[in-house]
Amino acid sequence: MHILSGDIGGTKTTLALFESKGPATRLLMRKTFASKQHDSLEDVLRHFLTRDIPVPDVACFGLAGPVQDGMGITTNLPWRIAAKELGREFCIPKVYLINDLEANAWSINHLPEKDLHTLYPGKPDATGNRSIISAGTGLGEAGLFWDGRKHIPFASEGGHASFSPTNALEIALLEFLLREHAQVSWELVVSGMGLVNIHAFLLDHHQASPPDWLAQEMETGDAAAAISNAAQQARCPLCVQALDMFVHLYGVEAGNHALKIMATSGVYIGGGIAPKILDALAKPAFLNGFFAKGGMEPLMRDMPVHVILNADAALYGAALYARMRING
Repeated sequence: MHILSGDIGGTKTTLALFESKGPATRLLMRKTFASKQHDSLEDVLRHFLTRDIPVPDVACFGLAGPVQDGMGITTNLPWRIAAKELGREFCIPKVYLINDLEANAWSINHLPEKDLHTLYPGKPDATGNRSIISAGTGLGEAGLFWDGRKHIPFASEGGHASFSPTNALEIALLEFLLREHAQVSWELVVSGMGLVNIHAFLLDHHQASPPDWLAQEMETGDAAAAISNAAQQARCPLCVQALDMFVHLYGVEAGNHALKIMATSGVYIGGGIAPKILDALAKPAFLNGFFAKGGMEPLMRDMPVHVILNADAALYGAALYARMRING
């Protein structure tokens, strides 16, 4: 059985073809496209599904946005995606759409140990629900419900819930962002754009200007990456402060999400940012924010916390979901 899998985000869209034989699911090929250079997922698929590729028996796409009744609209990309329309156009018998974090969640039980970095071991042999949170272009959140035998992934749009500051500096950050946004979500502070927003706030707060070299790097490349790299290389004190604040807030919201769904079996940090800032996540700021839940702190300290290192986890998870739907 050939499975077409997709991870559709605001920055990039990655498609892959898997072959499923028995219990094994093997990657045959993958290709990444710049999402904003295409008008639709259909346009991307036309470039991927060339004549030398076998027609897939089933497809599953994990997309960054809410999915309902086989239809989805990407949050940071103007794409409308309908499973039935994709199936008709590309002659694929079964097409499924799921949230990209749900796709990530489907991969967790199948990732080898080398694909996980443990930030905090938590309670040995922990059981119960799990949570996953991923900062990238946006902020995704999902859960895995423990039914007593297995974990069942479910989607969430928790990244769009309202940001809640916990100290005077964070209150000032909220007030700064409210100048331009009617609602300040967690995504506006914990994501690539979130790091840029925090840096802009700190410049305003300290009445400072970025050094010329940083301003040029931010203008000509990925602004968030420029800030992060400058911070990790200790080239810019304000970038160091911005990354520290970002990491702390990442920990706070990871803890919020984990507490809300009682993720006693583990918390998984996904997305493209976390593997690039492992040293920063290992500092006290992240876990201090994660644990800081008042009387619930002992519960939080029982939860294992892992970083997903495999950049293709969502692709693999979408393929596993498709295989599950076909095979039952």
